[in-house]
Amino acid sequence: MNKTELIDAMAADAGITKAAAKKALESFLGNVEGSLKKGDRISLVGFGSWSVSQRAAREGRNPQTGKTIKIAAKNVVKFKAGADLSDAVN
Repeated sequence: MNKTELIDAMAADAGITKAAAKKALESFLGNVEGSLKKGDRISLVGFGSWSVSQRAAREGRNPQTGKTIKIAAKNVVKFKAGADLSDAVN
């Protein structure tokens, strides 16, 4: 499912226009992104949690040449599925 298909499904399920569903989805995604940028954790009980974790700098290898390269530290987003979502998928 892509973003357009999700918007169509949301509009149909909620009985709202596609424009309203798009606005709601973009608001949700914007708020999730803003919270994660601040370092907050987002939890939707039963669905899952998003959090930001820091990945340390490390050394890697260029597979073509075999030379050692430095990989910079960075923040990564992690998602952990909730129990209800896990049960629904399995």
